[in-house]
Amino acid sequence: MKRVLLKLSGEALSAKNGNIYDTDFVDAVATTLKAAVDEGFEIAVVIGAGNIWRGRQGKDMDRATADHMGMLATEINSLCLKEALIRAGAKATVMSSVPMPPFADGYSPERAKTALAEGTVVIFGGGLGVPFMSTDTAGAVRAAEVGAEAMLMAKNIDYIYTDDPLVNKDAEKILSIKASEILSRGLRAIDFTATAFCMSAKLPIRIFGLKNPADILAALRGEKVGTVVIPE
Repeated sequence: MKRVLLKLSGEALSAKNGNIYDTDFVDAVATTLKAAVDEGFEIAVVIGAGNIWRGRQGKDMDRATADHMGMLATEINSLCLKEALIRAGAKATVMSSVPMPPFADGYSPERAKTALAEGTVVIFGGGLGVPFMSTDTAGAVRAAEVGAEAMLMAKNIDYIYTDDPLVNKDAEKILSIKASEILSRGLRAIDFTATAFCMSAKLPIRIFGLKNPADILAALRGEKVGTVVIPE
């Protein structure tokens, strides 16, 4: 792989004391991404917003409004990562799916591809700019648009399991699985829409834990971390 889309868990960036960021951890992620760029990888990023707000938290709210709040939360996370990357010595930019000057540039797949080729980490904020779509799906669509060869998903779980490991102690790790099997078995580690899209776009996925930022680089290098999802 050379060009990849990295989907980062927003929840995994939060601090144990309840703060929305563990700044040391965010800096460690940024340092890892800088090392990846130095090795020749082209990195695009989509970040979730679980550390701030998820649309499904607004149980008594209009769903579209709740999702709009989640989109804004991803913009905050995107700006946070951008600044961490700059501190680490990397070039970084945020492109937003909705107009947000002066906070971010507008999204353009052509400008994103040019920036990636020049060694800039491109962070896509605001999801797809429409409600009812997860950041997993946003990551999959942006990956296809910029010509990424794979989507890496660094989440707060380390593998896809046969069942929820927090509920079923007998749940087993899955090292490799077809996207069609995820859908047929109803495994929820990845949003179903994102899974179906990646299967259609022939885009492989590797899902792994974000507990150790160094695993991002290991995944980029093709080392055995997490679960590989085959787009079949």
